[in-house]
Amino acid sequence: MPIVNRIAEFHPEMTEWRRDFHQHPELGFEEVRTSGIVAAKLREFGVDEVITGIAKTGVVGVIRGNGLSNRAIGFRADMDALPIEEATGKAWSSQKPGLMHACGHDGHTTMLLGAAKYLAETRNFDGTVYLIFQPAEENLAGGEVMVKEGLFDRFPMDRVFGMHNWPGAPEGVFLHAPGPVMAAVANLEATITGRGAHGAMPHNGIDPILIASHIVTALQSVVARNVNPLEAGVITIAHIEGGFTFNVIPESVKMRGTARWFLPEVGDLLEAKFKDIVTGVAAAFGAKAECSFTRAYPATVNEPESTEIAARAAAMVVGEARSRKLPQPTMGGEDFSFMLNERPGAYLFLGGGKGEGDAMVHHPKYDFNDDILPIGASWFATLAEQVMPRG
Repeated sequence: MPIVNRIAEFHPEMTEWRRDFHQHPELGFEEVRTSGIVAAKLREFGVDEVITGIAKTGVVGVIRGNGLSNRAIGFRADMDALPIEEATGKAWSSQKPGLMHACGHDGHTTMLLGAAKYLAETRNFDGTVYLIFQPAEENLAGGEVMVKEGLFDRFPMDRVFGMHNWPGAPEGVFLHAPGPVMAAVANLEATITGRGAHGAMPHNGIDPILIASHIVTALQSVVARNVNPLEAGVITIAHIEGGFTFNVIPESVKMRGTARWFLPEVGDLLEAKFKDIVTGVAAAFGAKAECSFTRAYPATVNEPESTEIAARAAAMVVGEARSRKLPQPTMGGEDFSFMLNERPGAYLFLGGGKGEGDAMVHHPKYDFNDDILPIGASWFATLAEQVMPRG
C-alpha cells in the first residue's frame, strides 16, 4: 500500500490545518485553542467518542471498526509549542511573539487528524482505535500526566504507537529500531554560595564564579572517565547566572543543566558523580553548595514485536528501501516513554529533510515539511488496518 489515495486527496486541507496550528502556538497545558480545534474536527469526522480534559488540555478520540473484535490500538500525537522567537519568514509564521512550533508538533497533530478522518470514513479494521492528542511534551511530561490520570484504564489498548518528524533524515524515510531510541532525561540545578567581595580585592571573598568554572570542567570528566566508553551518557551545564556588574564578586551563582543516559546504572552514576563533584569542589574552596538531580523522562524503549509491526506498516507506505533501521539512538528525550512503560509499542522517526541547510528541531528557522503530512497519516491508518484486519 503506498500513500492512501483518500488521504492524498485531502492533503491540501491538512496543510491548511497544520499552518493554522503553526500560526497559533500554545505552550504545554495551555493548548486550549489547539485542543478545541482537534475535538471539533474529530466530531466533524464522525469519530464515535471525543473525550476532552485529560491532563488539562488532552483529547482522546475513539473510532470503532467493522467487526466484533476486542482488539485495540493507540496512536499518539503531541500538541504543544516552544518558547522560541520564530525566524522562518514564512507567510504562516507564528502570530504570538516568543512562541513557535519549533519541533513539529503542529505536524504530528495534523497527521493524526488526517488518519482520524480516513479511519472514521472507511472503518476498514476490526477493533478500536484510540487517538491520543497529548499536551505538554516539552519538559512538562504531559504523557506522564495522561498515564497517571488513567489513560490506559479508560482506554484499554493492546499497543501504542507514536512518531516524530526528523529533518535530519531524507524526506519520506522512516527510521526505526527495537530497544532504546531516545534517552532518559534529568534536570540539574546547583547553587554555589561563597562570600562576596570587591573585584579588586578577591582575597577578601570566596569567589562562586571561579568555583562554578571548576565544577563545569570537572563534570566533563564524569562521562569521559567514569562511563564505559561503549555506553552513552551526557552531562551539560547550559545556564550559569551570577554577578551584577564589572567589579563585584557575587555572593552566589546558580547553575542549570541536563543529563542523558540509556542504562539505569549509568543514570545512577551520573547522579552520584554530579552531586559529589558539586559539593566536593565547593567545599574545597570553602564554599557551600546545594544541588538537585531531578529525573524527568525515562528512556524511550521500543518493544521488538511492535517495532517490527510499525516498520512493516512504514514499508507498505513508502517502500522497503525507505523503511530503514535507525543508525543509532538520539540523546534527545521524549515523554512517550511513560506510555511505552505501560504498554508494548514503538516510536518511529519520519524524515522531513529536503537537503542541506534544513534547520533541525528546536531552532528558530525550523518549519515542518508539509509534504510528509499524508505519509504520516497513511502510516497511522495502515497500522490500524494491519494490526486489526477485518475477516
